[in-house]
Amino acid sequence: MRYALLIDFGSTFTKVTAVDLISEEIIGTASAFTTADSDIGTGLNVALDRLRRVTGDIAFDFKSACSSAAGGLRMMVSGLVPELTAEAARLAALGAGARITRLFTHELTRRDLKDIEADPPDIFLMTGGTDGGNRACMEKNAGKLRSLSVRFPIILAGNRQAIDACEDALEDFPVTVCPNVMPSFGVLNIEPVQREIRDLFLKHIVNARGLSKTKEILSDILMPTPSAILSAMKLLADGTETEPGIGELMGIDVGGATTDVYTVARGEPIDMNVICKGLDEPYAKRTVEGDIGMRYSVAGIVSEVGQPWISECSGLTSDDCAALMSELLYDKSKVPLTNDDAMARFDHALASGAVEIATRRHAGVLEEAFTTSGLVYVQTGKDLRSVRQIIFTGGSFIHAQNPLDIARHALYTERYPMSLRPKKATVLKDDRYILSAMGVLAEREKDIALRIIKRELVSPGDISSGDDS
Repeated sequence: MRYALLIDFGSTFTKVTAVDLISEEIIGTASAFTTADSDIGTGLNVALDRLRRVTGDIAFDFKSACSSAAGGLRMMVSGLVPELTAEAARLAALGAGARITRLFTHELTRRDLKDIEADPPDIFLMTGGTDGGNRACMEKNAGKLRSLSVRFPIILAGNRQAIDACEDALEDFPVTVCPNVMPSFGVLNIEPVQREIRDLFLKHIVNARGLSKTKEILSDILMPTPSAILSAMKLLADGTETEPGIGELMGIDVGGATTDVYTVARGEPIDMNVICKGLDEPYAKRTVEGDIGMRYSVAGIVSEVGQPWISECSGLTSDDCAALMSELLYDKSKVPLTNDDAMARFDHALASGAVEIATRRHAGVLEEAFTTSGLVYVQTGKDLRSVRQIIFTGGSFIHAQNPLDIARHALYTERYPMSLRPKKATVLKDDRYILSAMGVLAEREKDIALRIIKRELVSPGDISSGDDS
């Protein structure tokens, strides 16, 4: 027999998954609170003890992990123009599984430097200018970072003519040089940077987070958790040489602190009178909404959709909603006691709001423009109206009494007619939280991981916006 142990060191829970590689089955899962503040191995050992009660003692062929513990991979990025090099840097960092704590454009200010000094990133990604274009911004920013008393890894991925001066200015920082994320106007080249981010995560961040203490248990820690989920999403969409995928898809992970949205889709215009604006979108794209979450970021959801919206969606009075929100702000571990108590209904509304906000921010938008030839539409971002499959993960969705009602908030609506969200879709849910584990397994066994994902995902049904034209 051959077995694999797959571990996800989450920000709240450490999840373990045991896989029989011969029968291609998940033979057990378990979880425990992540103990990143003390010894991360403590929580892992609790989870492993719980797993053994299900599987018995097993000799694993390999034990691999991903991690978002202790804040995950925290990055700051800088670029020149917000819509160009800074956006390219943002896409590169998010696609690599990072959480962006600050995004800077143009030259760094004294206040920017104070913020960096006060809360240094795990990695700083510096971009700016196309090759042969503006070099002054990157060079000045490198000189300003040199004045800091803190040191951290820096990736240089901007105008190649500025690299020598930047390296000289940053000689006492750990510096990695990558090809320009935007070598010419409007052209993205983010994959080399994403590979370097992942390498730096393995070399530096794993040790800084105390994860190296588990090396006697693990074979390797491969990637940040969001990167593992994106890898699983892409595998599911595209398939392998021998195992077909299911085609273009959207994925939504509603968490306690953030809501992540993934799309594996080209997103090109589907109408003749539409022209594109801005950078080409990555085929496999991730966005993360740090102000939208079910516990730590409840206020962000209520602030954006409004308390009347939450009250209407939950069927609770405004006073009841305000009281429940106060409870969550005081005790973030609070969970519903039954499927239909007030907290469950409030959570239903919060999850619906999180999905509504996050998918709207992720999807492309149309704008009207008048030219000498008449009215045309300008598209920014991806057109997802033809995407027909949406994958959901996260406890608020998995344990929901009516998940399809939450899922409908990911669709196109006449309330936001210019938002290019899907018009109808089959909903699939990750009932056993296996997507991150399968993203890790895919590093060694792509075909097995894909077959397990396709078998494990559960469909509660189809959803439609009511306008399928």
